[in-house]
Order: sequence, then C-alpha cells, then structure tokens
Amino acid sequence: MFSFNMFGEPLQPRPFNTHYRCYSVSMFPGDKQAVENGGKIIMPPSALDVLTRLNIVYPMLFKLTNQRANRHTHCGVLEFVADEGKVYIPYWMMRNLLLDEGDLVHIESQSLPVATFSKFEPQSVEFLDITNPKAVLENALRNFACLTLDDVIALNYNDRIYEMRVLEVKPGNAVSIIECDMNVEFAPPVGYQEPERMDSAAAMPEDDKEEMIPEPTGFYSFQGSGNRLDGKKKNLQLPQEELLKRLPRQRGIPDYDYEVGFIKFWRRAPKTSDSESRVEEQEEFESFQGKGTSLRQAKTRK
Repeated sequence: MFSFNMFGEPLQPRPFNTHYRCYSVSMFPGDKQAVENGGKIIMPPSALDVLTRLNIVYPMLFKLTNQRANRHTHCGVLEFVADEGKVYIPYWMMRNLLLDEGDLVHIESQSLPVATFSKFEPQSVEFLDITNPKAVLENALRNFACLTLDDVIALNYNDRIYEMRVLEVKPGNAVSIIECDMNVEFAPPVGYQEPERMDSAAAMPEDDKEEMIPEPTGFYSFQGSGNRLDGKKKNLQLPQEELLKRLPRQRGIPDYDYEVGFIKFWRRAPKTSDSESRVEEQEEFESFQGKGTSLRQAKTRK
C-alpha cells in the first residue's frame, strides 16, 4: 500500500513509536502455539490503523525495548486482534527482555537488512540427538521474521523445547529472514566435550600385546662379547632381554582361508607336532655356511 502527495510523489514513511502493556501467550485467548513457536507478536487493531496512515515499509518489523533493563530485540507481527493497549509476545522473548506480565514495552517500527549468514549455539547437548538439525532449524525459522544478535530463541521439535543462542548474524546486528537465502552454521553446544580418542594398542593390556606378537626367531646378529682397552671386564656383553627389545618384531601372517561371515580370534600360535618342529629345526638359518672362492687359481703340476 502506497500513498502519494499532490505532486504524484510517494510519501516518506514515518516511524511508529508507542508503548504497550505486554503479556505472555498464556494470557492470549486465541491460538497460543502459533505465537509461542515463532518470533511474531499480537498487536491491537488500532496499531494497524496507525501503521497504515504512517506508510510503513513492508514487511512490518518492530524493535521491542525494555527501557528499564536496557534490553531490546526485534520481531514481526502475526495478527492485530489483541485488546487495546496490550500486546502478546512469546515467553522466550519476554525472558530476553527481562519483562514480567503487564510491564511496559516500547515498540517502534524498523527496517532491517536481509540476512546472509547466521550462527547458532545450542544451549544443551541434547540438541545433538536430532538427526538433521539444519532441516529442523529451517522449518522452525519459518515462523520468525527477524533475528537479533545474542538473542536466545526457542524451537519446538518432537514436543521438546530446544534453546538456541544467536552468536552471529550478517550483515548487521539485527536482520530480516523473510524470503532470504541465508547460510547457517552451528557452534558446539553448551557443555559439550570432545570425546577422548583412545589408541587401541594403548588400551590393550600388555599381556595381550605379547600374545598377539610372535616371538622373534632365527639368526641374532652381533651376539658376541667385546674387549675394553682399559682391561675391565664389565658391560662386555649385551643382556638377552635388551637384545630381544632391539630386534624387529615379526608381523602376523594373514588368514588366507578366511570365510565371509566367520570371525576368528587368534591369541597364540597353534602347537605344532614333533615332526614339524624337527623339520623347522633343520631348516633354521645357520651363519657362515656358504662356500668361498679364491681369486688366485691353484697351479697344477705337470
């Protein structure tokens, strides 16, 4: 709706500025859920008449201020059916403004920029139980007209109330979210702690580690003893335990006979028969068993 002066030019909008007694939705005789689950208020019919004559820019957005506590927020209007001198606002909005039933609230018209970005902080870790939080938030914000920085809004989902703090909005401290393309991000919920990642090897007892890793077998190099220049006889030979620690561990052999649907837990190597152990003993590596050749050929006698 536009009005024009005698020269055909559109009239400049004038601000709407007044005070009302505020009451929570529980005092409203009409549909309470439509008001409580959003960010819009119920105003008296006289306000619509005044707004029409003031040429207010659509959509109608308002700034609500509690002048005693110096708190403010922004909202839209749902209907003009309240009693004269009264406005009905959602309970979460009353808490943000620190208002009680029947307190005076200052209402003035506002023109806000369209939102491009917003960031929310859930006030409870129970919000993480929601499968698709962005879809839930998008559906809930359809009942809101604008967002104000540092407000705590309430979302109703599956008969539960989830509170969200507005951490950041762009391009201003208060933005309009009517017919906008807005990017949304979530901050970690209040009280959320990152789960501690435990290494599976560190969580396993030492006894199980030793059973899973086979003992090294075969040839051990550098097992001899040494001599000191000063003639002393100590620390000439490396202890057996220290030698085993320095040896590389032999990794296990994969089960090539694995069948799908079966899980096998191998803790210890199966015992072999005596005949197999003898064959293994014979096949053990023995050092310096090769054959050598001489660079000088032997002379044959004629």
